[in-house]
Amino acid sequence: MRWTERQQVLLREMGLRLWLPGGPAAAADAAAPDVTALPAPSPPMAGAMVAAVVTPAPAVAGLSAPAAATSSPVSGLDWPELRAAVAGCRACGLCESRRQTVFGVGHQRAHCMVVGEAPGEQEDLLGEPFVGAAGKLLDRMLAALGLTRDAAAPEHQVFIANTLKCRPPRNRNPTAEELAACQPFLERQVALVQPRVILAMGRFAVQSLLGSDEPIGKLRGRLHRWHGVPLVVTYHPAYLLRQPADKARAWDDLCLAATCLDAPQPAA
Repeated sequence: MRWTERQQVLLREMGLRLWLPGGPAAAADAAAPDVTALPAPSPPMAGAMVAAVVTPAPAVAGLSAPAAATSSPVSGLDWPELRAAVAGCRACGLCESRRQTVFGVGHQRAHCMVVGEAPGEQEDLLGEPFVGAAGKLLDRMLAALGLTRDAAAPEHQVFIANTLKCRPPRNRNPTAEELAACQPFLERQVALVQPRVILAMGRFAVQSLLGSDEPIGKLRGRLHRWHGVPLVVTYHPAYLLRQPADKARAWDDLCLAATCLDAPQPAA
């Protein structure tokens, strides 16, 4: 079977060409790169995950984070207590300039967890990660795989969080100290969600989760692990808005993450 009409529209909106067996390429921005997608059976979540991947899933990369999560005062908190701890945090100077903290959004046991960088101005105003143009692009990318941040079953929903819970002034890059101060919150969120895969978007998400300064281009395209959880590195949607030629690579990364969602899970 072929991609549904809705999925084709979503891919075209991302500037990606969709090759359909036995038919012409779908119309798209002439400057957009080609993307070859295999036919996806329905329902969109179960079979389409594997069918969408344009290259076989590689072996787990050698790069990995420490074997165990950092012990911290928040490591035993449940969701309400963790949210309250984030809202009241004064561990770094960002608490002085924030309007509000950006805790995260999505299903608390989502199978896919998206980790971004630091909140921007709109996120600081609304208290939700990935809003504005970058957030809309992310939503379209996720929807093309049957995923959403809105109310849905865990297998169809994502949990979205940032490495930092407060906006750096003037959207400057976060410091190492600020990232370290927020790391326990992110670790606890991952522990509570227990995702099947983590999608790390952008340079600072990769630095926090993998402890690597390698460029995104060298880390993407293969599976990593963070505390035993499969992790896929990809570009931040804000970068893709500036560099649309890399949208095809980002789509490949999402399809790679999708294979982890569809893979058999070990017995509890």
